[in-house]
Amino acid sequence: MTMSKSTQHTDRKRMVVKLGGSMLEGLSEAFFTNFKKLQETGHELILVHGGGPFINKELAKNKITSSVVNGIRVTSKEAVGIVQSTLIGQVNPALVHQLNKGSVDAIGLNGSDGKLLVCTVLNEERYGSVGEIQHVRTELLEKILQAGLVPVVACIGATDDGAPLNINADTVASEIALAMNADSLLLVTDTPGISIEDCVQQTASPTEIGKWIETGEIYGGMLPKVKAALDCLGAGIPSVKIVGQQLEGTTIKCEEVFT
Repeated sequence: MTMSKSTQHTDRKRMVVKLGGSMLEGLSEAFFTNFKKLQETGHELILVHGGGPFINKELAKNKITSSVVNGIRVTSKEAVGIVQSTLIGQVNPALVHQLNKGSVDAIGLNGSDGKLLVCTVLNEERYGSVGEIQHVRTELLEKILQAGLVPVVACIGATDDGAPLNINADTVASEIALAMNADSLLLVTDTPGISIEDCVQQTASPTEIGKWIETGEIYGGMLPKVKAALDCLGAGIPSVKIVGQQLEGTTIKCEEVFT
């Protein structure tokens, strides 16, 4: 995979924040308070979002069935148009409005805007119209950050000939974090961290995560989150956090960091 690395160095900390689709209808005051605190303490923030519940509702309305395999939505040709219109037409502008209303200057984007996310088809036979990111146009995000805005990225891309592609939001967040040399990645979900035996783990190492995947204690929608976290750690991002709206949860770091 070809990644476009940011070449600009800054004293500011850079963080990618990914919002799960289930979070978007009821973002709390605590989320906006903590988000603004991050800005005030010198963080440049890039926000990435999904929209699963909204997409499910629109698919059901149109009597289109959909399944999830390994945390990835299998997206048929007829489904991908609905995914596209839902994310770009409904979810993204609504989230940008919430942020602006909460005194966060934000601007909405999707993978096709300015060729932000250059994609190919991941595995058409298995997943349908699902994209695999080949390149992130970091210079576009740099310009937006320099303007003092928060980019809000909807997880939809396109092939070279313009055919829409659904992209897993955790994957988009991790690829942008890698390309932008982010200091950290926050995955905000309705589950405030990795829960093992009904106990949220404050910290987790790649070895522990591998064991929990093997035993089936990490499964379903948590799988792409931890895999995205491990990819980021392997590429040199210092830490990844899986958190709730308080922006607190499980910190994932390499073993040597904990010793």
